[in-house]
Amino acid sequence: MGLVHRVRRAGPRDAAEVLRLRQVMIDAVRSEPTADWHTESLPGLRARLAEPDGEFAAFVVDHPRRPGALAALVAGTLDYRIGRAGDPHGTVGYVFSVATEPALRRRGYARACVEELLAWFRERGAGLVQLTTSAEAEPLYVSMGFARKPDPLMELRL
Repeated sequence: MGLVHRVRRAGPRDAAEVLRLRQVMIDAVRSEPTADWHTESLPGLRARLAEPDGEFAAFVVDHPRRPGALAALVAGTLDYRIGRAGDPHGTVGYVFSVATEPALRRRGYARACVEELLAWFRERGAGLVQLTTSAEAEPLYVSMGFARKPDPLMELRL
């Protein structure tokens, strides 16, 4: 593509926009009530975004025409899991909330954000990065070297 996108680490002032783009991503993959949870989530997200050395980071591209708005988002966390072959240190990065404003898709924003998050994971010693994806986004991740695994994800709500 050849374009350079200015990706930056999101800070506390971006929290409301991060939640808005997260909702865009959620709405694209499943139907959930919108915005009811945003007010309750906002203080915790602001606190996490204020931690420069924490285990959570979000990277964003600013909207090219709307000051204060975001065009794209990726968030990720680092997690310790007991080491194993191929990942003896057990530091795993997990990518989530990859979202682009619908009118701004296909410009490389999401790719640029994910690349920045991957660099952040590498700097912190992650030997493995995981994510779940929609069928629509899978080609992006495959082009970046991700491979589908046969292990199904299971979930328990507490």
